[in-house]
Amino acid sequence: MSDFISNPEDIPVVLLAGGRSSRMGANKAFARLAGESLLVRIASKIGQRQRKPIALNADADWPDAIGMRLIPDRIPGKIGPLAGVLTALQDALLRYPEISHIATIPIDSPFFPSDLVQRLADVLHGPDEIAIAASLGQDHPVFGLWPVSAAADLEQWIASDEKRRVRDFLARHKVWRVKFPAIETAIGPLDPFFNINTPADLAEAETWLTALERTS
Repeated sequence: MSDFISNPEDIPVVLLAGGRSSRMGANKAFARLAGESLLVRIASKIGQRQRKPIALNADADWPDAIGMRLIPDRIPGKIGPLAGVLTALQDALLRYPEISHIATIPIDSPFFPSDLVQRLADVLHGPDEIAIAASLGQDHPVFGLWPVSAAADLEQWIASDEKRRVRDFLARHKVWRVKFPAIETAIGPLDPFFNINTPADLAEAETWLTALERTS
């Protein structure tokens, strides 16, 4: 358990849905997995663990936020996931002045661990540290806990760094990586952060979901 965050259930969570969904051919948040949209599936999963209302980082003209508070990117142009992180941090500074961190989760990875926020919070030791998920040798920084104290630095960095690589921003801060194991299923190991970008990925996710149901 973290010696810094006493109750991870109080960490505000923002779902990131600000991408273009160009490879899917339609808004992937509304792609249906076993008859349920990815947005509903992921919001329901994380909402069972967190006490503060879940917010959605998406376009201002989003058709259906399923009751979540919508916080559009403050920087136009869809410049990448860190624009969504910045928006979430700036929103939290105004709405939750008592908190040190926010959590971000993308809407295209339905198999993420249900105890994600707890596990990430457990490694934090101070208000300025970042915690991100990792699996199978790969970082997944969009699954992260971000300190609100980093908002000003992130805003300046986005404005001045042309490449805006997530790893370059992380290199400016103290970062903890939490390694999550593959999920054992009836057809083999599943990366818990498998993400859906294309119709083929969605079909593969259906196969994994069926395998998980057979395993449980």
